[in-house]
Amino acid sequence: MNKLKPKLFSVMKTYDKKQFVKDIVAGIIVAIIALPLSIALAIASGVTPEQGLYTAIFAGFFISFLGGSRVQIGGPTAAFVVIIYGIVVEHGMAGLTVATLMAGIILIIMGLIRFGSLIKYIPFTITTGFTAGIAVGIFAGQIKDFLGLDMGAVPSEFIDKCKEYGKHISTLDRDTVIIGVISLAILIVMPKISKVVPGSLVAIIVATLIVKFTPLETATIGSVFGELSSKIPTPKIPDVNFAMIRELLPSAFTIAILAGIESLLSCVVSDGMINSRHRSNMELIGQGVGNIASGLFGGIPATGAIARTAANVKNGGRTPIAGMVHAIVLLIILVLAMPLAAMIPMTTLAAILIVVAYNMGDWKEFFYLIKHAPKSDVSVMLVTFFLTVIFDLVVAIEVGIVLASLLFIKRMSDVSSVRNWTYINGYDDNRENDPMHIGLKEVPEHTLVYEIDGPMFFGAADKFLDISVNDDVKVIVLRMRSVPAMDITALNTLEKVYKTCEEKNVTLILSHVNEQPYSMMKKAGFVEKVGEINFRENIDAALEWAAELV
Repeated sequence: MNKLKPKLFSVMKTYDKKQFVKDIVAGIIVAIIALPLSIALAIASGVTPEQGLYTAIFAGFFISFLGGSRVQIGGPTAAFVVIIYGIVVEHGMAGLTVATLMAGIILIIMGLIRFGSLIKYIPFTITTGFTAGIAVGIFAGQIKDFLGLDMGAVPSEFIDKCKEYGKHISTLDRDTVIIGVISLAILIVMPKISKVVPGSLVAIIVATLIVKFTPLETATIGSVFGELSSKIPTPKIPDVNFAMIRELLPSAFTIAILAGIESLLSCVVSDGMINSRHRSNMELIGQGVGNIASGLFGGIPATGAIARTAANVKNGGRTPIAGMVHAIVLLIILVLAMPLAAMIPMTTLAAILIVVAYNMGDWKEFFYLIKHAPKSDVSVMLVTFFLTVIFDLVVAIEVGIVLASLLFIKRMSDVSSVRNWTYINGYDDNRENDPMHIGLKEVPEHTLVYEIDGPMFFGAADKFLDISVNDDVKVIVLRMRSVPAMDITALNTLEKVYKTCEEKNVTLILSHVNEQPYSMMKKAGFVEKVGEINFRENIDAALEWAAELV
């Protein structure tokens, strides 16, 4: 739906006390799930733990308040980890804030100009490829903390990461590995035991208790980041210059596209769960405002989180109130209990993100496509995957979309054709029931009929060159009922055909020209050149006119 009205304002008309209680319960449960994830994703992105909570609080609130979904939960997600880490390494926190603010503005513009429905045109192979690539990048970024390697900062590039891990693998810490494996085991087993209690919360509690009450020692959030702040941040605008905007614009576009794709995918999934329909353009605007709020208050890019949104639905959330409650609960935790987070082991957060990376990769789908999809589609997916892993997401999406576009052009070109029909009273079993088929028409002498199939655009414009003009030909009929669209390149080639006909004193007749091609021809003056009289509504009228001319 394209209505630019927040879903909250619509659902409040029928809101009642019973649903309010359900929304509060769902919001509290989702906040408990979001707490460790927000901290872990922030650390993986190269920022402080508090910034993950700032994102879930401020972006999460406005995404629910102004978004186009009844149940969307916004906040930091794994999709942004790789690109955020790269921005922070290269441009620092100021650069990340600027990129987040620009991405928010881009998302609002996308919503205002009704781009919500266009996101679906990004091919599935590209989204699968870069999602799997991001998953590999997230996994690679957790090796240091999971194994307790004694090394400096983790490089942003995948190959450099692998080299550094290889150099320092001998420094792994036994206690850290034990706690990490225990945490990982809890995360794997808990979903099979309980669907209500989040495994990440159990893993954090157990690992924290192990560190506190056993001889096992490992790095914690507090030992790495120092004392955690429980203050509510104030909005700040960083110093911005044109050079910074120009450098960060590609990253901002990538963040906006990722946020748009993931949030709308989450909306589609949740629509199926609650039998509702989201407002895609309003959702983009809500995402944009949420990212601007996150940037102003020191957070990182945010989008709709599919797992947290599903948890919201399963626990009774049915209106944006649940998402707003989730943000408020996290704010309370920030103020009252943030110092306790300093006790969480880093290896446990790494284990949480390893599981997140595995789940987001959707490897079953990835390998299914490799086995069953056409080789050209698989190539696009694998190129996007490897570019995401080895280089970065910006390059991967740019190259992936270009390759997919070229592949689409090639396929459209293959299905477009110009065929010559010259026989009289021909018979074709497959077409005998089609009264408009040329095989059932009588073609006048000295007349050639060409049937054009498929869209005529720059990728197929050369098909017009198959039209030949013999010396004994007096009339050429172009049957265009199967041409839904035409671009200026194809029209330019058609004009060359017309000039050839004009030089050889051959009349060109066009039959059944559809609305878009005719409008383009009219605007370009081609109709006037050929003559309105030579445009006929169907093949019968065109052949009758050809007979008169001959």
